[in-house]
Amino acid sequence: MQNTVISYLENTVGQYPDKVAVQDKESACTFEELRKAALCISTAIFRRIQMTKQPIFVYLPKSVRSIQAFMGVLYSGNFYTPTDVNFPFEKANSIIKCLQPALILSDTKHASILESNGVDSERILNLDEISFDAENEDFVCTDIIDTDVAYILFTSGSTGVPKGVVISHRSIIDYIDWAKECFRVNEKDTIGNQAPFYFDNSTLDIYLMLSTGATLQIVPEGLFAFPAKLMEYVRTMEINTIFWVPSVFINVANMDILSRIDCSCLKKILFAGEVMPNKHLNYWRKHIKDALYANLYGPTEITVDCTYYLVDREFADDEPLPIGVPCVNSNVMLLDDEGRLIEEANVTGELCVRGTSLALGYWNNWEKTNEVFVQNPMNKAYPEKIYCTGDLAHYNEFGEIMFDGRKDFQIKHMGYRIELGEIETMVLGLEEIKEACVLYDSDNREIVLCYVGLETANKQYLRRCLMNKLPKYMIPTKYIQMEVLPKNDNGKINRKELQKCIMEKA
Repeated sequence: MQNTVISYLENTVGQYPDKVAVQDKESACTFEELRKAALCISTAIFRRIQMTKQPIFVYLPKSVRSIQAFMGVLYSGNFYTPTDVNFPFEKANSIIKCLQPALILSDTKHASILESNGVDSERILNLDEISFDAENEDFVCTDIIDTDVAYILFTSGSTGVPKGVVISHRSIIDYIDWAKECFRVNEKDTIGNQAPFYFDNSTLDIYLMLSTGATLQIVPEGLFAFPAKLMEYVRTMEINTIFWVPSVFINVANMDILSRIDCSCLKKILFAGEVMPNKHLNYWRKHIKDALYANLYGPTEITVDCTYYLVDREFADDEPLPIGVPCVNSNVMLLDDEGRLIEEANVTGELCVRGTSLALGYWNNWEKTNEVFVQNPMNKAYPEKIYCTGDLAHYNEFGEIMFDGRKDFQIKHMGYRIELGEIETMVLGLEEIKEACVLYDSDNREIVLCYVGLETANKQYLRRCLMNKLPKYMIPTKYIQMEVLPKNDNGKINRKELQKCIMEKA
């Protein structure tokens, strides 16, 4: 029986000890080397804190060493929280204050940053000072079960205070065992990682590598700003599996990169984190015909994804893409405002999830935990938690789930309830539009369209096109053309920054 994610690495080392496990732009390590480094780190952790089941903060650049650190933490019987060393230190410090880690793993360069910002050196374990070549008595904690914590990822709260999502070993195992079988990943695959390690999409990349013997290529972060160089890298490194946010696919399509660079090496193309416009997906499907395409959906609180759609039919550019059906061992429910189950087509409700994929809650935040992890209203007989995502969805005529947007993106305008995401889908279906985001200016009662597009895509043109696709009450009243839409750290459109832009232009 598998009760920790470390079992993945142990099993794979037995099968493929000399195969490359992880590679970044500067170094690589085999599965045997990954295990050896992780055990050295585990031993150093235990010698320092003599405790298990404690939070450990990883303050390292995204690299092979980061993966070794994560595994070292897990071998030691503790759990890890990654961050980005390029964040302003105030952001990292807010996580440290919330987490109160028993130890911080870093290197010489970044340990000095921590210390210069007031972090006690006694709280820091400098991995540059560990001898990875010496023969050590390896410490492996044997007191961990599948309901223990594996990692905590921090997401930005609506109040600006970060929320630490607590994920167990069992939740990861549940997700990875499904994904491995669903997408037929094996030791012959090369996974091209885009997601930052503090972003839950990276869970798929890291743990598919560990569980299958696939090689994880950590794509240099700077390449994602240059679509042509990015796809050249994919071709050169013979990457065949990717799980990226839609904005990356959109940029490649907008610059028509695939007509110049042959990326037929790609066989599994997965995406999640935002709505994927069919206009841009159709571009990819036209140029890479034989790949498996899958749209995945899920918040961090349910261990990456709870639904998926294997793209199996044609879609018009302005059609929305389904988020599909529940992943194995996840139960997805649509509930109305009274907590009643919705089963008929074309009726919108809040998407709620139950199953072992659910997070254990938010770290040291019972109030927020109890707000969204609630008793299943369908079950009155015994305690059972479901997670209320705050996302709205409905079933289409095929029984597939369709994402309608966030509850807080639903507005009341001119007496109508409007999903801003529906407007975005129609705008993104226009040939002249590259990116779009629709917001609501509640002070002036205006629907605002922010977009990147050709010069011909002016207000008059857009209004005329949308009048043929949407009812009059859904037509935007303000149009802001921009050179680029601001993105957050995960590559998603930053709606808060756009909201500020609206206020400045009001």
